[in-house]
Amino acid sequence: MADDELSDALASMGMEAAPATEEAISEDDWAAAMAEQASVDKATEAASAARPADIFPSFNSPGAAPGSIMNELDMILDIPVQMTVELGRTKITIKNLLQLAHGSVVELDAMAGEPMNVLVNGTLIAQGEVVVVNDKFGIRLTDIITPSERMRKLGR
Repeated sequence: MADDELSDALASMGMEAAPATEEAISEDDWAAAMAEQASVDKATEAASAARPADIFPSFNSPGAAPGSIMNELDMILDIPVQMTVELGRTKITIKNLLQLAHGSVVELDAMAGEPMNVLVNGTLIAQGEVVVVNDKFGIRLTDIITPSERMRKLGR
């Protein structure tokens, strides 16, 4: 399209063509703005590549103060958790459950002498054996479940 045809087409739509000098200035401004943005992008990219984001700071970062890890852990030390020691399990019908009375014996699936499961918030973390200390029951831990073993058991 020739410049005259473009001007006529714009005029029919109620628009005017910008003079050539204004177009050249706005193109130069556009190029300058793009160059400025490219330099800002390069500076930002270099800064972000130089250091990782501090969203989740590392506990073992070399610049961390020696006591800061304990200070961070102190925040969670008072959170209560449910600890359960499981002797064994069984399934019974509601009819048999309703027939239980004082002195009834319920057979469990665990064998005598078998280690008991220690669960924290429903997750198996250890196994142990029953001990009696000052007329109270306790548990002596004999095996701690590693995180990799826990993950393997979840996959089953």
